[in-house]
Amino acid sequence: MSDAATSFIFPRTGLQTRNRAVLAALTNKQSHDDGTLSDEEIAWLLKRAEGEFGIVTTAASHVVAEGQGWDGEMGVWGDHQIPKLKTLADGIRQHGGLSLVQIFHGGMRSPQRITGVQPVSASQNPTDDSDTGFTRELTHEEIEGLIESFADAAQRCEESGFDGIEIHGAHGYLICQFLGTETNRRDDQWGGDLENRASFLLRIIERIKQKVSNNFLVGVRISPEFNKIGVKMQDSLDLVELLLPLEIDFLHISCWDSFVPPRHFDSDGQTITEVFADKVKKRVPIISTGAIWSTNQANNVLEQGADLVGVGRVGIGHHDWASHLGDSEYNPQKPPFTSEWLAEQALSQSFIEYMRSWQGFVI
Repeated sequence: MSDAATSFIFPRTGLQTRNRAVLAALTNKQSHDDGTLSDEEIAWLLKRAEGEFGIVTTAASHVVAEGQGWDGEMGVWGDHQIPKLKTLADGIRQHGGLSLVQIFHGGMRSPQRITGVQPVSASQNPTDDSDTGFTRELTHEEIEGLIESFADAAQRCEESGFDGIEIHGAHGYLICQFLGTETNRRDDQWGGDLENRASFLLRIIERIKQKVSNNFLVGVRISPEFNKIGVKMQDSLDLVELLLPLEIDFLHISCWDSFVPPRHFDSDGQTITEVFADKVKKRVPIISTGAIWSTNQANNVLEQGADLVGVGRVGIGHHDWASHLGDSEYNPQKPPFTSEWLAEQALSQSFIEYMRSWQGFVI
């Protein structure tokens, strides 16, 4: 019987979690306009560390100012952001958790109204978030510059005291746009077959590893399927073989629903986690996230082959979810939640207002 309450050791670094629970990166719109963490965002994340999550992951954090995807987004692109990052990293450690910063660039999902510049992507793609209605295709030199920016951001995170970073290659943001056949139509070294389309991500990993210490965690989050931009399940499985030689510390698969088969791939009824577990064969730890609510469901995902389980919504509604993993019958209240309850869970008023956009989450 799998047990989400047990500890986990990352094989390469030896870092150990107190349980298998990962707070996934969650947009919360609480940071300042210059990308620095607010006290409210720090409080919300520390409340989850206090609630015994094994790993606490920050919201997606842009690695260059023009890569911002939404209002109130934390950044890791400037040294002025380090003091508050240190406060957060120190606090998570004091509460017994491991800490990750999720680093990303919004690409075609970086609105011009926020950044002041036309969004960029792997190719010229239509977007509602620019004056022209299209993204601008990145030049070779700009791609090389962004690789360096990702590495600088990771180095900044280590300097701030975090245990590692999660490279956000999922959910249709810039790295995902390079992976997708619909959004990447380049005919140079950054486009074409999977190896070329993945080269942006692979080079980011390589450069990060050159700039951080050996005991710093470096992982990747992907969307196994993101059909509307051309990310297909088979390509995602093949991507595993390109990632493994780089010795990443974990592969985080964003399933949306961990209990159903993939939508556009014949898996003979296997879930996405089961398919990836069969492919990976324990060569890299897997974090699986999607629709996990109860202890029983968390254990089920571990039985499917995941090494750790990521949660989002239940971690918003119940800061101490991870502390109940020893109770096999634990199945906490589901939404809708009152604003008073969410405030008790350390959500600021701006975060609560954002959660009202999630249908049925706030009364």
